[in-house]
Amino acid sequence: MLGAGTLAEIADYLDAKGELAEAQVDLTALFADRARDDVDFADVKGQAHAKRALEVAAAGGHNILMIGPPGSGKTMLARRLPTILPKISLDEALETTKIHSVAGVLPLGESLVARRPFRAPHHTISDAGLIGGGSYPRPGEVSLAHGGVLFLDELPEFRKNVLEVLRQPMEDGVVTIARAAMSLSYPARFMLAAAMNPCPCGYFGDPHHNCVCGPLGVERYLARVSGPLLDRIDIHLEVPAVKYRALADQGAAEASEAIRERVDRARAPQRDRFAKRPGVYANAHMAARDIRTFCRVSDGADALLRTAITRLALSARAYHRILKIARTIADLNGAAELAPTHVSEAIQYRSLDRRGLG
Repeated sequence: MLGAGTLAEIADYLDAKGELAEAQVDLTALFADRARDDVDFADVKGQAHAKRALEVAAAGGHNILMIGPPGSGKTMLARRLPTILPKISLDEALETTKIHSVAGVLPLGESLVARRPFRAPHHTISDAGLIGGGSYPRPGEVSLAHGGVLFLDELPEFRKNVLEVLRQPMEDGVVTIARAAMSLSYPARFMLAAAMNPCPCGYFGDPHHNCVCGPLGVERYLARVSGPLLDRIDIHLEVPAVKYRALADQGAAEASEAIRERVDRARAPQRDRFAKRPGVYANAHMAARDIRTFCRVSDGADALLRTAITRLALSARAYHRILKIARTIADLNGAAELAPTHVSEAIQYRSLDRRGLG
């Protein structure tokens, strides 16, 4: 490998007017130096149920929507999601670095993006800012989040047309920007983490605060997020306010590294499972035929599913989402078949369906 300090040195080398010295890069040292995370799950007090759901999401590549009152820690949890994803590979780092370089957001003096990206655009963002665009098309936030996490806080506050343009990159993992002079495609395979209040005032269902919105106000608020977008979010998680006992606890919570090790173990069978399925990298990407093949349930789990579908009036869409999540939970447990415990936990992660709003 040859190294150059300036473009002039490269031009001289190509014109046979100068020589370039050989350059060596210690990739292990480079990643170790730049891949340190600034945040950690050890900082999060309480919220064991939410941490578990994020572990399941990371293990299966599932998009997740967190619903809870202000101050419950939704943003804090989301910011730590990249720290439990599998570490970025060299190929992924190079691809992500190219995107950030084209967009002009690569930090000065940083030659490689060695951590999974975390992008959190404000709800006032335009559709072009989210997807990409301009006279000379540049990557948007969905591409800048490629290989990492796109976090949308206060999801219902985003303009409806902005949320709707998310559907195509979430489905295809790529976004194409067409202009009269050119058409460019940018990678956009990201995990979506979104957060929202349960109602406009934020306190619907909170035992310590009175909600002033009324049933109709709550329904209208939740309806701002369309069904087709919710259809692409596997996990709907209720995040309650943190109790004082958890806040005052001086004990150390589990660190991100320990959670990531379990995520890595759960991802290993998925790589083998989908080795011959191009475009499928994790359980979240399974199509209907994959679900039929890989989500075989035990007799007890089948009975539980049948009861849930009947009593909770769950849709076929919710049924397939539950099976995908249950497959990931089984992978975390090292199980080949979906057992009742896997299915019952998966049902808990579909809160909007249980409310009849999914």
